[in-house]
Amino acid sequence: MKTTLEELLAFVTVVDSNSITHAASKLNQTVSGISRALGRLEEKLETSLLNRTTRRLALTEEGQAFLVHARKILASVDEAEDQMAIRRQQPSGLLRVNAASPFMIHTIVPIIGEFRRLYPQIELELNTNDHFIDLLEHKTDIAIRIGELRDSTLHARYLGSSQRRALASPEYLKTHPAITCTEDLTSHQLLGFTQVDKLNEWPFSDDNGHLLHITPNLTASSGETLRQLALSGEGIVCLSDFMTHKDRMQGDLIEILPQQTVKVMQPINAVYYRNTQLSARITCFLDFLSNRIKIML
Repeated sequence: MKTTLEELLAFVTVVDSNSITHAASKLNQTVSGISRALGRLEEKLETSLLNRTTRRLALTEEGQAFLVHARKILASVDEAEDQMAIRRQQPSGLLRVNAASPFMIHTIVPIIGEFRRLYPQIELELNTNDHFIDLLEHKTDIAIRIGELRDSTLHARYLGSSQRRALASPEYLKTHPAITCTEDLTSHQLLGFTQVDKLNEWPFSDDNGHLLHITPNLTASSGETLRQLALSGEGIVCLSDFMTHKDRMQGDLIEILPQQTVKVMQPINAVYYRNTQLSARITCFLDFLSNRIKIML
């Protein structure tokens, strides 16, 4: 007797949930129903897939090997359903998107309502992380990455680029010495990044013709935190246009030394795994985001 998709789904969900009870809740089934599905699966395979105790579940060696195949089978079914959905112009299913919090807040969130109206059957899960993540570990379908790409194992789709500028609030500029050249920056409060030191290279030329590397007086790991500090008058910051466009248009942040600014563009890419064929929901999200970003940047 062959295994069923119901049994495979029960097995994978139990592993992912690390609990039969949680898996039953996710699948809207009873605990006994999930347990019976696992029992049937193990009986058909004539092996034990999970070691069960009152406190935890652990995969056996056979369970580890079978899990890889079970995931592939369920993914293939999902892909087949996606292809049928796109033929009906109704992409559906869960789509997990990860981006740095500033990009999520300033670029994705403002357009997400329109996307949901266009594709009501796509269930979105939006996650933020200010550092590059492992897509598999974080169960992510698409990650938006800003800056040069380093991982060649990923497919990438170029979405656009965003210029970096040095900015400060009107209140800060009123209460601090005038800035007429880059040398004046040394007497000011400079806001910078803690962990990506390359982001502390500001778009000005130093004496050697390289980008000016600043020593921050105050640092933060998130660009959004630095933006808020700059808006509060705490110092000068260097950020991408995608997160400061409205601030500059409204006069809440003012560009510093625009005539001396070197045009430094940050590429914006969507990445996903090369060994997976794009599903309908991923394709339509990337098409939508690409079109809107060209307008917004």
